Amino acid sequence: MKAGKIPESVLKRSVLKQIHTKRKEVVLGAGVGEDCAAVKLEEDEVFVISTDPITGTTTDIGNLAIHITMNDLASAGAEPVGVMLTILLPEESEEGELKKIMGQMEVVCAQAGVQIMGGHTEVTRAVRQPLVNVCGVGKAKNGKLVSTSGARPGDDILVSKWIGLEGTSVIAKEKERELLTRYPAELVKTAQEFDRYLSVLPEAAAAMKSGVSAMHDVTEGGIFGALWELAESSGVGLEVDLKKIPVKQETIEICEFFNINPYELISSGCMLMASPDGNTLVRELEKRGIHGAVIGKAVSGNDRILLNEEEKRFLEPPKTDELYKVV
Repeated sequence: MKAGKIPESVLKRSVLKQIHTKRKEVVLGAGVGEDCAAVKLEEDEVFVISTDPITGTTTDIGNLAIHITMNDLASAGAEPVGVMLTILLPEESEEGELKKIMGQMEVVCAQAGVQIMGGHTEVTRAVRQPLVNVCGVGKAKNGKLVSTSGARPGDDILVSKWIGLEGTSVIAKEKERELLTRYPAELVKTAQEFDRYLSVLPEAAAAMKSGVSAMHDVTEGGIFGALWELAESSGVGLEVDLKKIPVKQETIEICEFFNINPYELISSGCMLMASPDGNTLVRELEKRGIHGAVIGKAVSGNDRILLNEEEKRFLEPPKTDELYKVV
């Protein structure tokens, strides 16, 4: 496609025709020439807004882009309503690539009941691979927002599902040929399919029902980065048992192959939570078929301690995600 704004004919057949999910709150949505969207909420509701780009991979970029933004909104205790998109494509891109990205996005939006409200699509020399940025709009009742900064001394620290899900899936897709030189095809395929776990909307709903002090979607920097950010934001210390952090064997194998740390690997699909009663929340998650585990406690002071049997070490500030060492 030629550099510049996507032609109207392409916009209609490969972008607008892919959008089917509608929300009653959206009173002005995507259309030719529309530069804005409009959303109407009830008097007792507030807007919750999040934005995220996808830059680490082009594999399933539309799928990842929507999931990550929806997860951010869910981490605040908000119900996702709609998204605004910016899609930038390099000059060598074909129209089919744009259509595929939009199709992936609409599938995830339909599953979550979220409307693609509008955005911008462009072919530009400024990028060497497709770049997608999503601005998510959600709603929450007044006084019901949950923040990363809500953890208090005495709270249980727990996680849902397993760490490293997103990173494992991305690496297994991007580096399939290399992995097959060591591992059976079944293991690699299983790892690739970890993207089916990416949504944290179900566990956020369970947490809101059971009582939760803080929630944080585990993304770049992995579980170590998320633990640091939760503690730093809340002004608490941590005592975390490394052996209680759940991780899939496929993640361990793939991380060993590329000599990377699974605890510092991007982990969308895993929700970090603080709760006054973590065991009750774990039981509520299990009722919904979601694995959960209490991994530690929030404590007074600033020490963030990782325990591994007799070994004790201190958590460090987030580092560059391990994914970038591989893809």
